[in-house]
Amino acid sequence: MASNKPAPEAPPAYELDDRGAFAGPGYAGGDAEFDGDGPWEEWDPTEGSVRPVRGKHRVAKQRGGGLARSGTVLGVGVIAAVGAGGMASAEDRPPVPISMPDVGGMAHDLADSLPDAASLPGVGALISDSGGHSDTSADSATSAAATSAADESGPLSRSTAHTDASGSGDGAGEALRSRILQQADAQQGAAEEEAREAAEGSAVKQAAVEAAAARKTAEQAETAKKAAEQEAKRKAEEAARQKAEAARLAELAKSFLAPVSSYTLTASFGQAGDRWAADHTGQDFAAPTGTPVKAVHSGTITQAGWAGSYGYRIVLTLDDGTELWFCHLSSMVKTSGKVSTGDVIGRVGATGNVTGPHLHLEVRPDAGSPIDPMPWLRDHGVNV
Repeated sequence: MASNKPAPEAPPAYELDDRGAFAGPGYAGGDAEFDGDGPWEEWDPTEGSVRPVRGKHRVAKQRGGGLARSGTVLGVGVIAAVGAGGMASAEDRPPVPISMPDVGGMAHDLADSLPDAASLPGVGALISDSGGHSDTSADSATSAAATSAADESGPLSRSTAHTDASGSGDGAGEALRSRILQQADAQQGAAEEEAREAAEGSAVKQAAVEAAAARKTAEQAETAKKAAEQEAKRKAEEAARQKAEAARLAELAKSFLAPVSSYTLTASFGQAGDRWAADHTGQDFAAPTGTPVKAVHSGTITQAGWAGSYGYRIVLTLDDGTELWFCHLSSMVKTSGKVSTGDVIGRVGATGNVTGPHLHLEVRPDAGSPIDPMPWLRDHGVNV
């Protein structure tokens, strides 16, 4: 199997700068010694120095495109990191200027300095037209995108940091405003809920007061109704009692009569005077001598005759034991036996201790002490 010569390593990107070849990574400048590999020579890819490629292989994309993409990613990462830091402290600290090397521009310059892969001896034949065109187009698009991103990003400046800090401050202010609005809405909702509960409580209390007032009014109306019914009942009972009393008096009037038909009331019961040893014990009915004296009620004549200061006296005993004394008579018609209401038992006179003709009537319940004859007569239906 034949062996090929090893291909030389690709030169560093520093050697291909448009300002000439660099001394290398370890070169310190001037004539001083340096620790690197020494100055590098320009690489001349020729058919004799490039190892032949066997088999069906596709050439990788140009390193310039990869460097461009790497530069772009590095720039974006730095911007993101600085922006994140700025968001945390931009509100409290003044903007800090940041300067970074233009990695994107350097990658773009390196990409322009590299030779086209299709022009390399032994390599261009391995790249098909379609594949080469597609890869070249893709590499060109990628390089253009990387270059554009690098150009747009460029070195971070004070204005960029300030813009990020302002954006972060605006976002924090908007968040604070949103939180304040939420708290205000919550407080307003709580106030409205409290007001609603207070209104409901007030309505319940008002309803309870109104219900109590209505209940009290109903109770008062019920009490007034009962009082009116009781008053009506009392009046009805009183009317019935009066009616019954009137009927009773009317019935008694048929059985009780005044002792004389025509008279004048003179000395009354209990009246004091020098003509009596004590106060007057009966009621005097003044009438002309000879006026008929009638039995007030049916009963039995138990006494009849002279009685000293009473003159001629008749004692009529009723069925209940009450004694009626008829005194100062001029004559006695009946002196014994039973009599009925209205029977004439004697006549008016002026016998005994008198000053003129009159009938002295005494009422003694159970044959005891005398009482006022006038209420007794009225109680028995006699209108005197």
